[in-house]
Amino acid sequence: MTNKRTVEIFSAGCPVCKDVISLVDRLTCSSCDITVMDMNTLEVEKKARALGIRSVPAVVIDGRLADCCANNINEDALTAAGVGQPLGT
Repeated sequence: MTNKRTVEIFSAGCPVCKDVISLVDRLTCSSCDITVMDMNTLEVEKKARALGIRSVPAVVIDGRLADCCANNINEDALTAAGVGQPLGT
């Protein structure tokens, strides 16, 4: 069992993706492990499909596509999903 929240950002390198990466970087705490996933690779594309990702940018928190990714990624939605908060709070 890990004591860190995993946050994966699925990105195609576009300006909107870069904005979301910056937002997540700003919101995360020392209990978050962030990985930027490059959608330009086949392996990442397959993982995105398996997670139900239909557009980028998309944020996956602890293996689950964040609800905000279906509509609008914003600070409130990411915070509500647990970004920036240690596990168990």
